[in-house]
Amino acid sequence: MSAPYIVFSHGQDGEPWGAKIVAMAEVARAQGYAVESVDYRGMADPAVRVRRLLEVCKELPGKLVLVGSSLGAHVCMTAAAELPVRGVFVLAPAFYMPGYEQYTPKVPPGCPVTIVHGWNDTIVPPDNSVRFARQYRTTLHLLDSDHRLTANVDEVCELLDRFLRRLPKL
Repeated sequence: MSAPYIVFSHGQDGEPWGAKIVAMAEVARAQGYAVESVDYRGMADPAVRVRRLLEVCKELPGKLVLVGSSLGAHVCMTAAAELPVRGVFVLAPAFYMPGYEQYTPKVPPGCPVTIVHGWNDTIVPPDNSVRFARQYRTTLHLLDSDHRLTANVDEVCELLDRFLRRLPKL
């Protein structure tokens, strides 16, 4: 039997193997996961990113864990409705952004979700994650950080580790 997969989705200006994803991938591998990171560079349209994520995920076996940051978090939640997912872990998700509120995804039934957001985020207001977490009863961690959460990578990794340990066994 192959290892379960975690698929990472970077943010709008990020890259597939940036420092946060590399650190989180180490946590995932330590728990026995195979990892994949989707390259969205040059894809500004969120719908195109969702299609790309769906293409990548349909080639992977089993139920997946999706991990995304900012726009990548939004893409993960949207794609989760169409994929066999065990859980979704998102950082500073771009939910309820002005002009795009109607595109904020819903949590698929039975899908554990954890949100990590920085109190000092000036790009995506932390109140957006509070609103989402309240509406869908998801786990929410608010950190003393900014949008990128780079100063808190160790804490983000600890939260991911805890999230993965709490997922139902396959």
